[in-house]
Amino acid sequence: MPAVTVRRQLGITGNPAYDGVPFTDFSSVSPDTNLQALNLNWRENDLPQWQRTKHVHRLHPYLGKFVPQLVEIFLRKYEPKRVLDPFCGSGTTLVEASALGINSVGCDISPFNCLLTRVKTAEYDLQILEKEINDILMELQNRLQPSLFSLIRERPADYLSCWYAPRAHEELLLYRSLIPNYKHQDVLKVVLSRAARSARLTTHFDLDFPKAPTLDAYDCHKHKRICKPTQDALRFLHRYSLDTLKRLKEFAQIRTCAPVTIIQGDARQVDFPECDMVLTSPPYVGLIDYHEQHRYAYELLDLDGYQELEIGASWKGNSGKAARIYMEDMTDAFSNVLKSLAKGGVMVVVVHDRRDIYDAIAEKLGVTVEYRLERHVNRRTGRRASDFFEDVMVWRA
Repeated sequence: MPAVTVRRQLGITGNPAYDGVPFTDFSSVSPDTNLQALNLNWRENDLPQWQRTKHVHRLHPYLGKFVPQLVEIFLRKYEPKRVLDPFCGSGTTLVEASALGINSVGCDISPFNCLLTRVKTAEYDLQILEKEINDILMELQNRLQPSLFSLIRERPADYLSCWYAPRAHEELLLYRSLIPNYKHQDVLKVVLSRAARSARLTTHFDLDFPKAPTLDAYDCHKHKRICKPTQDALRFLHRYSLDTLKRLKEFAQIRTCAPVTIIQGDARQVDFPECDMVLTSPPYVGLIDYHEQHRYAYELLDLDGYQELEIGASWKGNSGKAARIYMEDMTDAFSNVLKSLAKGGVMVVVVHDRRDIYDAIAEKLGVTVEYRLERHVNRRTGRRASDFFEDVMVWRA
C-alpha cells in the first residue's frame, strides 16, 4: 500500500524526516528543472511568513490561498504564453504571472475576490494614489469632529450594527461615504474591508472564524492578558492605508505590462479565452465558506453574493454525498476549462485531496497524468495549528 494512503488512513501528519534542504532558489527554475526531485516541504524557517506574504500577497487576509513561491516554480518550469486560473481566489497566480511577464486570466464566482485581484494586479499612478489615500484620511478626520460625530442616529438591527461598536460603525460608514469622491475607489474599498475585518466585535485570536459578537472583556489567548473588544475603526483605516500604499509601491517595482484579465463568473459556464497552461488551487470539500469569511465586505460594499454556487463550501458539508456532488461540480468546471486549453497544454492543480477524488476526476476528463507530488504543509498561522499533506497534480490535455 502506498505510503501516502497509509499516512492518510492512520491520520499521521507530523514533521516528516526531510531529505536534504528544502528548495528555495526559485529564480533558478527552468524548463529543464526536474520538479519531482525538489524538496517543497517548506517549514517556517525555510520560507517564513514575511516571504510568503510579500508585497500585494498580504493586501488583505484570505483563507485557503496557496504559496506564491509554488506558483512561481510552475510558471518558470512551463513558461506559458497565457496562464488561466479558473478559481483565482485572491489572485496569487495572476500576481506571480504579472511579475514574470506572463499573460494571465483569472475567474472567480466571488465579486469580492475579483475586486481584490483587480486591486493587486492593476497599474497605478502612485503619486495620485498616495494623494487620494492621504486625502480621504484627512477628510475623515475632519468630519469626525465631536460636533459632527452623528452619522447614525438610530442603529438598525442588521449585520453591521451587531458586529461593530457604535463608534467603529460610524467611522466605517463615513469612510465608505467618501469613497465615490476619488479615482482609485477599488483600492479604498479594499482598505475599508481590511479595516472592517479587524474592527469587528470579536476576540483578537478569532478573526478568521468568529461565531458571534464579543461584547465583554475576555481572556485573550493571543496577547496572554485580559482584552476588550475593539471600539473603533479609525486606527485600522490609518494602518491599512499606509500598508496598502507600501505594498502597491513594492509590487509596482516588479510588475510587468503583461495583460491581466479578471472574470467574475462560474467556472463551469464561463467561455474562457485560449490558454496553454492552467494553474489553480480549487476549493476543498467542506472546508471554507468563501462568502462568509468576507461577510463584512459584502455588507459594507453592497456586493452580490453567490454562495449557493460555491463549489465545496463548508455549509454544504463533507459527507459522502457532498463529496460526490463536489466531484461532479469540479469535473464540470475542469471539463469547461479544457475547452480553452491548447492541445498538449499543461494543467497544474494544487489541492488537499484527502478523499483521493482527483484521480477519478482526471480519468473522467481523459487527461494524461504526468505526475503527482505530495508536499507537507506544516506552517500554520493563528489558531489553525494542524498540518496536512497537499497534493500537486500535473495533467496534460
